[in-house]
Amino acid sequence: MKNIDSIGHVRGESIYLDDIPVRTGTLYALVYDAPCAHARIKNVDYSKAEALPGLVRILTHRDIVGENEIGNIFQDEPLLAEDEIHFWGMPIALIIAESEYIARQAKKLISIELEELPVITDPREARAKNKLIAPPRTFKMGDTNSAWAACEYIFEGTTETNGQEHLYIETQGAYAYPTEHGSIRISSSTQGPTQVQKAIAKVLGIPMHKVEVDVTRLGGGFGGKEDQATAWGVLVALAAQILKKPIKYSLHRMDDMRMTGKRHPYSSDYKIGLSKDLKILAYEATFHQNAGASADLSPAVLERTLFHATNMYSVPNVEVTAYSCRTHLPPNTAFRGFGGPQGMFVMEAAISRAANELGIAARDIQARNILQEGDEFPYGQKAEKCHAQKVWNTTLKHYNIEEIEQEIATFNSENKYYKKGMAIMPVCFGISFTNTPMNHARALVHIYQDGSVGISTGGVEMGQGLNTKMVQVAMAELSLSAQRIKIETTNTTRVANTSPSAASATADLNGKALEQACKELKKRLIETAAKHLKSDNSNITIENEFVFNNNKKTDIDWEKLVQLAFLDRVCLTENGHYATPVIYFDKAKEKGHPFAYHVYGNSITVVTVDCLRGRYEIDAVKLVHDFGKKMNTPIDDGQIEGGVVQGIGWMTMEEILYNDKGKLLSNALSTYKIPDIYSVPKELIIKNLETEGHPLAIRKSKAVGEPPLMYGIGAYFAIQNAVKAFNPNYTLKYDAPFTPEKVLMGLYEKVEKEAPVGAEILN
Repeated sequence: MKNIDSIGHVRGESIYLDDIPVRTGTLYALVYDAPCAHARIKNVDYSKAEALPGLVRILTHRDIVGENEIGNIFQDEPLLAEDEIHFWGMPIALIIAESEYIARQAKKLISIELEELPVITDPREARAKNKLIAPPRTFKMGDTNSAWAACEYIFEGTTETNGQEHLYIETQGAYAYPTEHGSIRISSSTQGPTQVQKAIAKVLGIPMHKVEVDVTRLGGGFGGKEDQATAWGVLVALAAQILKKPIKYSLHRMDDMRMTGKRHPYSSDYKIGLSKDLKILAYEATFHQNAGASADLSPAVLERTLFHATNMYSVPNVEVTAYSCRTHLPPNTAFRGFGGPQGMFVMEAAISRAANELGIAARDIQARNILQEGDEFPYGQKAEKCHAQKVWNTTLKHYNIEEIEQEIATFNSENKYYKKGMAIMPVCFGISFTNTPMNHARALVHIYQDGSVGISTGGVEMGQGLNTKMVQVAMAELSLSAQRIKIETTNTTRVANTSPSAASATADLNGKALEQACKELKKRLIETAAKHLKSDNSNITIENEFVFNNNKKTDIDWEKLVQLAFLDRVCLTENGHYATPVIYFDKAKEKGHPFAYHVYGNSITVVTVDCLRGRYEIDAVKLVHDFGKKMNTPIDDGQIEGGVVQGIGWMTMEEILYNDKGKLLSNALSTYKIPDIYSVPKELIIKNLETEGHPLAIRKSKAVGEPPLMYGIGAYFAIQNAVKAFNPNYTLKYDAPFTPEKVLMGLYEKVEKEAPVGAEILN
């Protein structure tokens, strides 16, 4: 089935936040934000700005009726700064004007007097000063202390992974207007409508039922609109409440980049021990997560790092500890993979280091330690329906790994200033919110008198094809054509108490709820048909919009059936509810069964490095992925392609830079590089792993949003192997992203004993 939104997108007819027609009297909002990272506010002078014609009002924390707090997990994030600034870009006041231009002019007229305070940007410094968001957490299995004695080889090291800008095409924003009885309606570019609703109610001091949040679709989210969309929705709602006017705020790109959090940077340590036959006997890691100035979703992101610390490997003795460190940067937040990629990178770095020291290929270690059916993860869950070994074997056989390695060796022997490198990146990713209570969803289905159907779920369409898959679910259950089905906007009044669209669980949770609602409606319609045909319910089926009795087509089509049900006063509306079974997690013991299932995959990445310039090209990413029973091939393959490229960007070119004062330097598309058409793999091949799917996945079609991003990690190690092929004296480093500048320095890295290969080029 084609993506139902595609035609609207390419014709420019799809409605996003900034496309919503504004109401008469709409005013425009703009944040006045902190001009430094850490300071006490001594005085703010708004007088010149307030005298500007067209300026309506400037709101501060003093105008808040309820609580000045939007923190989700922890209550540590004020909406508007009070006495102290915690990061560069922190909202201090909200300017309301008759136009955005006037608001920007007013912002220039505001002056602030500050007492600057020490700034922390390094998570290790934050840990040393005990600046932590929450107490550290540790996952243990076996006994690493005693296991080291049995290890033939032990290696230790450090790694760095930088942040990543979400760079959704549609920036953050919201549009609010007051309605009757002190209520407010907000259109928000958010992945979490209920979180926006809840925060607005708290700040405005009103009950949640007076707040209606509506989302048509997002122009991208990637996790950056799971919690970070909340502030903008609350701000416009606050202004609408006070001024009794419609208020709109759509951020400019540079404002969005300056004021919002990114993927969490991590600074980590590892220690890995192997037997003589390359079995990993022990593994320890310490993760320092740069959380930024407040918690946001950092504790949950940190937790998923621990869940994925051993990736797709079976390790009997594990101890991994993570610290969520408070710094003076914008609060970092969810990003595709949600901490999993940061944990996997450290494990792959440890294997790479061990392989290099032993003079073998990393895949020799990888292959010896692939997860097997029934193996236990460090968090207590067993690997069930485990396809790890199958996906590994299929990848190496299908793409003929020996032939690839030989081609690389031949190329490298024949080319002096171009070298190829290859890396294998296996992926094992758990599907579910790791916070068990969040694993639930609802769906509302109406069958109208003419036989058309309207469906509402708590899922947000943000480019991942959710709308299409939900229509497919309803089509399959009711045996209808797509033309009869309309998917409504995501709205907190129609479907309440939703979990955010995140964790790759949106299609599963909302699809299962929708499936239940459709099944119940179908059951009633079958009862109606059986009554009128004087037959048993068991004899009745609905196929291709016709009623069948004992496998024989009747003259009752779908429209007639609906009419009969309506005349019989049968309820043609149903609310479905789904809560994922079997999952649980005991945080006191750090053990449980947190995931409904795991997605497995494996990729081979081949790169070519220009050894004169330090530039590189991704020749190919060839992968085998565990889709389960594919529900929509074009959509699922598109998710793989996008995830791979986004992962490659994180690992190679997307470099977030702050100075030591906490100011963002990579604050525009001129200073922050994302992959373009010339950066993507020349060849990206996706092979579906043949499996039975999983019963907890919607229609046995496994989640596909987050897992493919981790394939991009292979690009880092492939480039490093190419650098090593050119310069044998290069010391392996694990400091991502591996930008062309770092590559060039690595290619000509010198050691005291001998000059590196190719050093004559510098003369």
